[in-house]
Amino acid sequence: MKQTVAQILKEATSHLQANGVANGRRDANLLLALALEKNLTYLIAHDDELLDDQTARRFGQFVKRRMAGEPLQYILGKQEFFGLEFEVNQSVLIPRPETELLVETALEILRGQEPRVFCDVGTGSGCVAISIVKNIENVRAAALDISPNALQVARRNAEINNVTDQIQFFESDLFSVLNDSPFTINHSPFSLVVSNPPYIPDADLPTLQREVREYEPHNALFSDADGLGVIRRLLADAPRFLAAEGFLLFEIGFGQSEQIRDLVDQNVWKLREIRPDLQNIPRVVALQKKC
Repeated sequence: MKQTVAQILKEATSHLQANGVANGRRDANLLLALALEKNLTYLIAHDDELLDDQTARRFGQFVKRRMAGEPLQYILGKQEFFGLEFEVNQSVLIPRPETELLVETALEILRGQEPRVFCDVGTGSGCVAISIVKNIENVRAAALDISPNALQVARRNAEINNVTDQIQFFESDLFSVLNDSPFTINHSPFSLVVSNPPYIPDADLPTLQREVREYEPHNALFSDADGLGVIRRLLADAPRFLAAEGFLLFEIGFGQSEQIRDLVDQNVWKLREIRPDLQNIPRVVALQKKC
């Protein structure tokens, strides 16, 4: 028997909530809009419309994926970040609101720099690099990632957001692709290196939400027993590619700020700040290279 929009939404919401999806009604609405290729307003205006069998089956497949724990963003294939839309799939982390603080801090720094040339290490979906170049003039960037699949997503996002001329993408384990010689864009060293590195300790895997644990790429989440392996490498390698008094910005996790302070070599770096997010959790580390 065919169901109306209202009926199938009610049923799907019940199934999602029974399978641990906290925002079952919201997710059901978004998935039905996807199946119909319509917006949410359409659902409200057509709640008594009968669904055809093909749409109902498509919607049912989306709901089953969400019930199994697949993140809503991967099913929708997109996520909003810093006012822009980004394609996402299981090759990249889902952009998160707290990472917008990294972009905000980078923009503050770059507005005072000439030339404006930066490097995004571990670019993933490209959301950080793309958001920066969309919000500041006369800037160029290199975006690095170890995953070729992630770079495919990042390049598509650069096309979607019309910034392909401003960002060069490289497959690289941190700075490895640049190690043969000091790297420059327009004959300038980087004035900023920015990164949202993996910083979750390996032992924390069982404690994460199933959406994160089972679907997001582990190489973008975890880094050694204490979560700081990649950050140690950033601290050691970034100075070579930075201009005099250039900046290194990177995101950290809950409870890591004191460990980061201990890791910073005061002969190399000046700790400018560790900026808290909206929950007052220390989130973005800003270091400046000493002359």
